[in-house]
Amino acid sequence: MRTFFTLTLLALSTTFSSAQLFEGEIVYENTYASKNAQFPDEQLQEMMGNTQTYLIKGGDYKSSMNGKFMQWQLYQNQDNKLYRKMANSEVAVWNDAALNTDSVLSLEVNRNVVEILGYKCDELVLNCTSGTQKYYYSRKLALDAKLFENHKYGNWYSFLEKAKALPLKIVIDNPELTLTSTAISVKPMELSKSEFELPEKMATTKSSD
Repeated sequence: MRTFFTLTLLALSTTFSSAQLFEGEIVYENTYASKNAQFPDEQLQEMMGNTQTYLIKGGDYKSSMNGKFMQWQLYQNQDNKLYRKMANSEVAVWNDAALNTDSVLSLEVNRNVVEILGYKCDELVLNCTSGTQKYYYSRKLALDAKLFENHKYGNWYSFLEKAKALPLKIVIDNPELTLTSTAISVKPMELSKSEFELPEKMATTKSSD
């Protein structure tokens, strides 16, 4: 069971020219195709949520989910930690984002594969030891990839180093499930730094994974 949830959480963590760097909110719709008979699709969606609200400012980001198990993930660039909060605990668990149990074996880029919300997107395919990760992105949603060069966890920098932009769609396929995350709303906006702070007095502990 631990392996199943570790891969699921990794997936959720798991998506330049002269474009302005993006700051704002992207809302994704998540669907799950389980490969584990103990966790049917409907149960996964109820636990992890079918909507993910992603906020980003500079090198910090936060994802909030509407599931009954997973509530939010928060990445703070300054200490390179990825925190996650589960509904069944008052403690936020963190991972050192410099560590990655996965590795990229090969990659390929395909141009102008799909259009999402009016953005023409290229496709980056990462073939990994854990499975396949596909990212669809437009450089109109540009990021400074160097801000995330120490964020190895979930192969995030492996994606950003090539794309230099936020994904509008992600398809993660591993032995436990296929997760498809597709943007349904993109809102550039100025965000407060307070959005990326841990709740006051929240206890934290290092993940055992």
